[in-house]
Amino acid sequence: MFPLDAEAIMRIALDMAKMKSIPADSGIWVPGTGIKRVLFAIDAGTPEILLAKQRGYDLLIAHHPVGPARLSFPKVVYRHAQFMAEKGVPAKVAKQATGELVEKTEIRAHPGNYLHEVDVARMVGLPFMNIHLPIDQMTRDFLLTAISKSKAKTVGGLVADLERIPEFKRAKTRIEVRLGKPGNRLGKWVLVFAAGTNGGYPVAKAYFDAGIDTVIYLHVDLDELFKLRKNGRGNLVVLGHVAGDSIGINLFLRELADRGIEASTLGVVT
Repeated sequence: MFPLDAEAIMRIALDMAKMKSIPADSGIWVPGTGIKRVLFAIDAGTPEILLAKQRGYDLLIAHHPVGPARLSFPKVVYRHAQFMAEKGVPAKVAKQATGELVEKTEIRAHPGNYLHEVDVARMVGLPFMNIHLPIDQMTRDFLLTAISKSKAKTVGGLVADLERIPEFKRAKTRIEVRLGKPGNRLGKWVLVFAAGTNGGYPVAKAYFDAGIDTVIYLHVDLDELFKLRKNGRGNLVVLGHVAGDSIGINLFLRELADRGIEASTLGVVT
């Protein structure tokens, strides 16, 4: 296999996720060619850049947004409105819930240093990129298939089926029922993933109000969970952040391996 450049590696991810262009939460920040060895880290900053350079990797790929992607990240959060519309949430409710979430992510992103790690990578001469939404979409597609194939009638039954997936099985975290009980009827369900971040309270409440019985998140903030518990409706299943991200990452890295690219990982359940 011939060595690839960073653009070709990004294109592989986009093709796997069935995307035509690089989404707002991803990007190639320091281009590179002749790539044979890759270090893939869920989270990457200056320490990981220096480590990758020291160990002779040709490219560092982060999963979570870095550099300018931190600022434009909120743009992908609008996908929540699309997902809610598909499940019958009224347009006005979906718009309001998504708008609240987008504002929160914009305010959180605004004070961040969107230059530092990219400048470090450029200064030491290490190609650097991040792939967020395409990887998340790979995980989403995989999990939608797995959940659809499950014959579980209860929330706990679905959890048991999902825990057979290698990444969840090997993870130190367990899949948790954070709202409701394992014995509750699964009913109508929705997987809320590949929209930048979890939907928190406003998105989950919108689904429950629209008749969805079980919402499935990758992760949830404590204060958002407490608000949902006060609301007293529905089931919330939390899969586990690192384990869930690792599903799409492993699918992607297996594709790179088939193309002759050697990859090591940091913080990934392999």
